[in-house]
Amino acid sequence: MDAKAHWERIYHTFDPAQLSWYEEYPRLSLELIHSTGASKEAQIIDVGGGTSRLVDELLTEGYQHVTVLDIVERALELTRQRLRARAAEVTWIEGDITTVELPRHCYDVWHDRAVFHFLLQPEERRRYVETIRHAVRRDGHVIVATFTPEGPTQCGPTRCSGLNVVRYSPASLADELGADFELVKSANELDRTPLGVEQALLYCSFRKR
Repeated sequence: MDAKAHWERIYHTFDPAQLSWYEEYPRLSLELIHSTGASKEAQIIDVGGGTSRLVDELLTEGYQHVTVLDIVERALELTRQRLRARAAEVTWIEGDITTVELPRHCYDVWHDRAVFHFLLQPEERRRYVETIRHAVRRDGHVIVATFTPEGPTQCGPTRCSGLNVVRYSPASLADELGADFELVKSANELDRTPLGVEQALLYCSFRKR
């Protein structure tokens, strides 16, 4: 089963609030976005945003240009339904971040809490980083959350949602993004899933040189 089919099955089988990555309130993501100093007119993209509530909070705070990208149309549709009329304020993109074509030097803030650690192959990660280079403006910010070396615990130390994952430290994640990106800050979070399982996450914020 390819990645798109896998996530399609997940979103057609489970309620979003049952999924291991569900957050009622995306506290750390918002803190890191605030720390970039991005204005309310900034272009922000949430990669793998799916049914995340980050878009709700960004709209509530007055951010005017928010894009949500996900590989699964079902996930995007569920979020549009949740937002109701406010969905018209958001740009929606269905696509695989390793192959999608995004506008050049468009985004001030790139946020990803759901995708990068699932990219097992070096070529996938290379294409992901090339997409960031293409789509994020100079001095723009890249926020990526992954699993720490301690790893997820719901499906074992190296698996999440039935798939293998790659785990990172701040240094190894910085190595993956390369010299074009300066690590500004990092933070760890012990996330508790809806089933009560704790997962160790690493958040890193980078600035594009």
